[in-house]
Amino acid sequence: MPTDRRDFLGLGAVLLASSAITGNAKEEESCHQNTSKRQLTLVKNPTKVLSPATLITSKEGKNYNPVVTLNGWSLPYEMKEDIKEFRLIAEPVIREFAPGMVVNCWGYNGTSPGPTIEAVEGDRIRLIVTNNLPEHTTIHWHGVILPNGMDGVGGLTQPQIKPGETYVYEFTLRQSGTFMYHPHADEMVQMAMGMMGMLIVHPKNSKLHRVDRDFCFLLQSYDVAPGTYTPNTSTMTEFNLWAFNSRVFPGIDPMVVRKGDRVRIRVGNLTMTNHPIHMHGHTFEVTCTDGGWVPKSARWPEVTADIPVGAVRAFEFIATEEGDWSFHCHKSHHTMGPMGHTIPNMLGVKQDDLSEKISDLMPDYMYMPMGSSGMAEMQDMAEMGMVLPENPLAMMTGNGPFGPIEMGGMFTVVKVRKDQQPGDYSDPGWYKHPEGTIAKKSTV
Repeated sequence: MPTDRRDFLGLGAVLLASSAITGNAKEEESCHQNTSKRQLTLVKNPTKVLSPATLITSKEGKNYNPVVTLNGWSLPYEMKEDIKEFRLIAEPVIREFAPGMVVNCWGYNGTSPGPTIEAVEGDRIRLIVTNNLPEHTTIHWHGVILPNGMDGVGGLTQPQIKPGETYVYEFTLRQSGTFMYHPHADEMVQMAMGMMGMLIVHPKNSKLHRVDRDFCFLLQSYDVAPGTYTPNTSTMTEFNLWAFNSRVFPGIDPMVVRKGDRVRIRVGNLTMTNHPIHMHGHTFEVTCTDGGWVPKSARWPEVTADIPVGAVRAFEFIATEEGDWSFHCHKSHHTMGPMGHTIPNMLGVKQDDLSEKISDLMPDYMYMPMGSSGMAEMQDMAEMGMVLPENPLAMMTGNGPFGPIEMGGMFTVVKVRKDQQPGDYSDPGWYKHPEGTIAKKSTV
């Protein structure tokens, strides 16, 4: 009797995706498998970066404070007379979404999403784009005011960039703000495979919009069936992986800030649905969109910013409260790992006699009855060493100082510390709560 792993009888069959990293994937990503505590890395001149860790760009020689791209990096440039010249290579890449799971993506310069491009208002920039994909492509500079012939829409403003070809985009940056880049060629496939990146334009006047910590990342969605490595590019709504910069919790680095810092978080959304991004412990104001800076008179306090499809929201707050504060999409299924979309509702269903009957029908298939009391038991089963199919990723995973956090997908932590040094983005570990400040079991 043929079965589909995603549509099998119960939650146990769709609990987790897959297990072994093979071939080139294993070679490229093996250095990350044993890192129980990932390190944030300072890189001055990266050319091709396969590490999933956040790479901190040096401030040396720059008239702006570089952004920190969560689990990403900023592309270096060369000065050619008075032009900042960037080189982008569109190519297939392998991306580790979390330790133990990798995905065949398309991206730029060895990563998906591609590196962040940073420049300054008034700069003239030249972007040299080489296409190493198996099909044609272009790059659209989302939100940037520029000459029509530089807008990057294949067939409308330029010919398609065929495989093996190199095209040059060149224009002067006329506004500052937070923007994105992505293909305007076979978009359904290319963006579903991870082709996108951030474009940050800093104000010419460095005193404007100053912050102490400046983070950015993209929201992404994928459909990677259990036991596979390549996203289904035909999916329109039923995605099963929701990611920050092609990383899922617990593989996402925290955002580490010093108490008292003014913090900006820039988030771009190139998925097919909106995302209400929520932060615990603080209130913030939306200060910038991909249309420009929001006047102070138009801002209001929030704890959740809804980010529409094809849009950017940058919000700012003062880090006044110490601790480890959750930061996540408030659509609950977006903080989960891969799951089937036809999972039956087993809540309250007695399943004690199910395992034996299924084993008789399918002796080579392992089935564990779950879901009668909720889905938290999945974390327990994963920790007990449940045998998994290929390339695994749990629906709920990640441990904190008090046990399983039971999150995946679009979830990370803002870590606020009074003793964190300026410019230090390294992970300080879990927050040590002052005595008497932790919720505890009642003895009454």
